Amino acid sequence: MKTIHKFRLESGKALNTLKLKSGYRVVRCEYLVSEKAVFLWVEQSLKVDLPEVERQFLVAFSGEPVPSDYDYVDTALDPFGPEAYHVYQVSHQSEKKDLGSFESRRSDLISAPPFQRVGAA
Repeated sequence: MKTIHKFRLESGKALNTLKLKSGYRVVRCEYLVSEKAVFLWVEQSLKVDLPEVERQFLVAFSGEPVPSDYDYVDTALDPFGPEAYHVYQVSHQSEKKDLGSFESRRSDLISAPPFQRVGAA
């Protein structure tokens, strides 16, 4: 048997760490106006003998730099505002390298001029 769980993701530079069952699958990402937050729905098995894995997700605004090796998951739109929230998963290679938080990896990014958030995504 399997089920779908809903997880709240915090926006910003902090990584969101989730404990998920091995073999999980992200099925939906949405910005909920009533909660003013991005949520991720994940399908996972109900088998008790499956190991749990820790996975990290980052929520970034449009135009915000994200490390090249992060994997894009989905985009959540604010239906009443101009914001778009892009969800990325820290790649397994990054986790194995143990490179630390997003903030400590900023030096890995290509230098870009400051961006300005305007209008819709």
